[in-house]
Amino acid sequence: MKEWRYRLNERRSTLMAAGIFLVMFAIYVSNHPAGLTANVVQTAANKGVLLAFVAMAQTLVVITAGIDLSVGMIFILTNALASWIVLGTAIETALGVIAVLSTRVFCGALNCPVVLYGGLPPGCATLATGSGFSADSLLPRPLSGGSVNEELADFMTGKIFGTVPASLVALAAIVLIIWVPFSRSIIGRTAYASGSSETAAYMSGLPIRRAKFTAYALAGLLASIGGLFLTFFTFTGEAALASGNAYTLFSIASVVLGGVSLFGGKGSAIGAIFGALAFRTIGDLLFVFDFDPLWQPLFQGVVLLVAVSLGAFGLFRVRNRLEWFG
Repeated sequence: MKEWRYRLNERRSTLMAAGIFLVMFAIYVSNHPAGLTANVVQTAANKGVLLAFVAMAQTLVVITAGIDLSVGMIFILTNALASWIVLGTAIETALGVIAVLSTRVFCGALNCPVVLYGGLPPGCATLATGSGFSADSLLPRPLSGGSVNEELADFMTGKIFGTVPASLVALAAIVLIIWVPFSRSIIGRTAYASGSSETAAYMSGLPIRRAKFTAYALAGLLASIGGLFLTFFTFTGEAALASGNAYTLFSIASVVLGGVSLFGGKGSAIGAIFGALAFRTIGDLLFVFDFDPLWQPLFQGVVLLVAVSLGAFGLFRVRNRLEWFG
């Protein structure tokens, strides 16, 4: 196979997810009363990046053939904690951000020993830890409230040069700082190899445990960045169990829409980002077409069902699983 065809085939799922999002967003802005304006794009971006960060977190675990049911709880725990300590002067705010993100990295890393040494499937293990994180979020924020540094929040949710949403720039920066180095490193390739065949990866002498530990720790970091942005958008914190559960389920839907295989070993966080943006656009489409909000879960469920069915059909067609990666 020629190199360009290999590259195209390798990125096919990501390109398909990007195409789905662009088509849906084009339909949305073409029917929006204000049309394609900087404010419309900013609003859509601010809503989309929240799920995009959580979807990136889910992707890191899914490529190892696992699933993280605690990412939504880390998301709301960060929101609750950030609304409590990301305040004050510039130095105090910076220290608060560092403390919040560091604590959530620990939460993500805590999932890995439970999975590796607890003898539980990843879904069961992270469901248990997620319940603990949900309870912990009530400690700093038993009731909704709090605040956040307004200057930082306005900057991170505003527009750069009056046009480009700052939240999208932050998302792109996180992709370049975290995802790109991870995916191209030995650890990242080991995560993919482990998801494809853990036995083969082990026999090849790859550092499987280190790769899984890194994947879970970075998943905690990415979910916490999403929770931090939620605090920037809402200027408040809330230990909302329903919100955490919703973001966990939506992250799985975004991963599937983004072409990441739930069987592990295939996919990209960039595809998951486009999947998240497309999934968020469903609600926007229902808004501009004046559908009853009660229909939104049905449409989201149909989209998820179709995406999962297509992904499973593609896997079952192959005779040798190695064909899935070529």
